[in-house]
Order: sequence, then structure tokens, then C-alpha cells
Amino acid sequence: MEKDQAWAREVLGKVREKMEWVSEKNKDKIPYTTDADGNYDDRSDMGREWNTDDGLNWWTNGFWGGILWMLYQDTEDGKYMQIARASGRKLEKCFERYYGLHHDVGFMFLPTAVADYRLTGNEDSRRAAMHAANLLAGRFNPAGRFLRAWNQVADSDTRGWAIVDSMLNISLLFWAAEESGDPRFRQIAVLHANTVMENFIRPDGSVCHIVEFDPESGERVRSYGGQGYGEGSSWTRGQGWAVYGFANSYAHTGKQEYLDAAKRVAHYCMANIREDGIVPVDFRQPPEPAWEDSCGACVIAGGLLEIAKHVPCLEKQLYRQAAVKLLRAIADTRADWTKNCDAIVQNCTGAYHSDAHHFTMVYADYYFIEALYKLTGTEMGIW
Repeated sequence: MEKDQAWAREVLGKVREKMEWVSEKNKDKIPYTTDADGNYDDRSDMGREWNTDDGLNWWTNGFWGGILWMLYQDTEDGKYMQIARASGRKLEKCFERYYGLHHDVGFMFLPTAVADYRLTGNEDSRRAAMHAANLLAGRFNPAGRFLRAWNQVADSDTRGWAIVDSMLNISLLFWAAEESGDPRFRQIAVLHANTVMENFIRPDGSVCHIVEFDPESGERVRSYGGQGYGEGSSWTRGQGWAVYGFANSYAHTGKQEYLDAAKRVAHYCMANIREDGIVPVDFRQPPEPAWEDSCGACVIAGGLLEIAKHVPCLEKQLYRQAAVKLLRAIADTRADWTKNCDAIVQNCTGAYHSDAHHFTMVYADYYFIEALYKLTGTEMGIW
């Protein structure tokens, strides 16, 4: 354990060194990915239509601020607070637009507004976070007991769609319940978690990405492959959302069935992770093309470390060792520590059947850095 902590502290030193210049270079941006020259894009100003979920409403736009708030807590350097807060204020413009908002407001406002409020007591940030929590709660379907995913997707009827990703978003509802004393937020989060536990997790611990319910009756209709290889497959980042999300739900509620669910999915992941620690886009994808998703590895690692907090001492090392295996693979073989690229984590993939593969994602960096802080016992505890 001490050896792993020493290693994590060493890697965090490299993170601080890189973020020192990356933060300055991109202080006016909200980045998602990098271009061919390694420069971050800017999702806060992309000329997108105001009523879409792209541009400023892009679902990953909270993770840049989250990275900066973690560094602020670590270093106490005020520049990180300044850049993070400016990023969070930009995101609040999404409330005025409204139409582009979706189930991912947890991803957007937990690492920004909630982090700001927790660290500084900023009442404006508390207001923004509570606003986001109310919007998320408003997506709840009482018949099916789930939070609706997305808005309208192309020509598909998505009124009854729920996705495993929302297991992380419901942390915003748990926070709102704890902060306001209003149990409705917690009740919605618990009902959604129960629905995911009963309808998404298969007996072997693999999970569905998307499940469709009848929006009127609430009955389960079918599942979809979503961003994985296909229906019935095992999208690795979705596995991570389930591991981390159920571990978080246990931390907020003390419900043993949530911890058991997290462990069941975690053991499926651990049984399927390659010896070299490199994670594919889908655990059930064909051998070729060998598409990877380093982001999925980082999310799974964070979930494994969260489980380790809540199990007896004899079990802790099992989950920690699996997480360290993933993180070492990233740090040693899938990280760019140079000035040739603004991002750290390389070889991420949004979806198996996308046209593009093996690029950077800001939230891969977020979960990688957060997991390192978890290893050292100095994480912020955003979720």
C-alpha cells in the first residue's frame, strides 16, 4: 500500500508540472479533446446552435473545472480557483438556454459548482448546483422509476430511455438531499439506482448501456448496445459507471445491495482486464480492430478504489491492486507528459462504432487524476 501511495505521489508530481502550463494556456477555454497538433479545443465557444446538447451544453464541460478544483485543493494556488470558477460561470449560461440540458447535469455541475461550494462556501455556486439538481430531478419518470436519458435523439423515440451513465449523475441528487434536507432528491436517486440494479446488471456482472422502458407503463421494453459493440455486449466505460456509481450510492445510503452490485460488476471487470492493463472499448468486442478506451480504464479504476473504502481490510488490497494495474498502464504507456499535447491520457474512444478512435478526452484526465488522489488518500470527494 505504501509503495502504491509513493508511486501515486510521484505521478501527481508530473500532473502538477504539466497542469502548471496547460492551465495557463487554456485558461479561457472549456476543453473536451485535442486537435492534430495537441491543442485543446473550446466547447464554450464553438458556434453551435443554442438549443443543442453540443457546444456550451456539451456533457463533459464540468470536468475541466473539476481538474482545476482538485489542483486548487492540492496546491492552494489561487490561479486554479480563478480559472475553475470562470469555467463554472460560463456553464451557468446553459440554464438560460435550457433546451440543450439533459441527464448529464451531474457531470457538469458536481465538479464545478458543488466543488466550489464545498471548498470555498461560495453561495452562488450552491445556488447553481441546486438549480441543476432540480432540473435532474425533473427528468424522473415515476411509472418506470428512472431518470430519462438525453432529449430527442435524431428520429428515435427516446422518451423511455435510461442509461447506466446516470449512476454517476445521481450523486448530484444525493448531494442536494444532504445539503437541503429535502428527502425527495434522495428518494429519486434511490429509485433510479434500484431500477438500474434490477434491469441493467446481468447475472455475470456485465451491464447494459441503454435500457428502454415504456414511458407510460414503465415496463421494460429492451436493451441497446449504445456505445459498446452491440446489444448484449459489455461497454467498458459503462462498466465503470456502474462500479463507481453503485459504490457512491452505497456511500450515500449505506444500502448493502448497492455495494454488492458494485462488487459484482467490479469482479466481472477484473476477470476481463488484460494482463497489461490496457482496456478495450468493449470487453466483448472482436480481437480486431483492437480499439482501446483509456477513459474506461480510468473510470473503472476510480470505482475500484471507491469500493476499497467500504470493504474489510482483507478485501481492500484486491480492489486497490486491480486499480493500480490500470493506472500504471495509463501512466507508463498511455500518457503524454510532454508539451506536445495539452491532454495527458491518450487512446480514448467515445463509442465502438464511431468513425474516430484513440483520441483524448478531458474527463479521462479528470478520472485519472482523481484516482491518483484517491490512492494517496487526499481526494476531494466530489461524487
